[in-house]
Amino acid sequence: MPCVAAPARGCGRASNWFTLTGVADVFEPEWQFESGRRPFLYRVAGIGAQAGTERLGASLYEIDPGGQISPLHVHHANEELIIVISGRPTLRTADASRALSVGAVVACPVGKRGAHTVENKTDERVRVLIISTMVYPDVIEHLDSGMIVVLTTPPDEMGVDDIGLAFARDDAVNPAAGPPPA
Repeated sequence: MPCVAAPARGCGRASNWFTLTGVADVFEPEWQFESGRRPFLYRVAGIGAQAGTERLGASLYEIDPGGQISPLHVHHANEELIIVISGRPTLRTADASRALSVGAVVACPVGKRGAHTVENKTDERVRVLIISTMVYPDVIEHLDSGMIVVLTTPPDEMGVDDIGLAFARDDAVNPAAGPPPA
């Protein structure tokens, strides 16, 4: 069976019931994006895509001191799993905040009970791996700002026929009320 491994790491012998398509490394990632816009101070590597996933997303975030990866938000279609790789990040939910330690695994179910963001309130960088079910379309609700995001496909795969909208909840039109006046 073919096995494609990252150059710095080896790849063991694949058994005959599956084929490895790639290998990614959470300790030596290939960073793909960096945000330096406060409060979003992080780097991200698409570990899942690098490893060859097709139906799961897995993003490795390295968060700078004082940074966070996103606004407090809710996914209405996707479940996420947060795994702490290094450091002591703070998990903020709709109800509370708490420090996490290396190895902590937190489930963020679909809907309001899964509201979350990850912040770094320490003096050292932290790393978290976030795994997602990648179900689209998805509606993401930013709880602090009232922004609603509607995506029919992942943002990095948007084509001319896809929808990616963001709007304030207060500006939304009630679909049961019919079309807005001209």
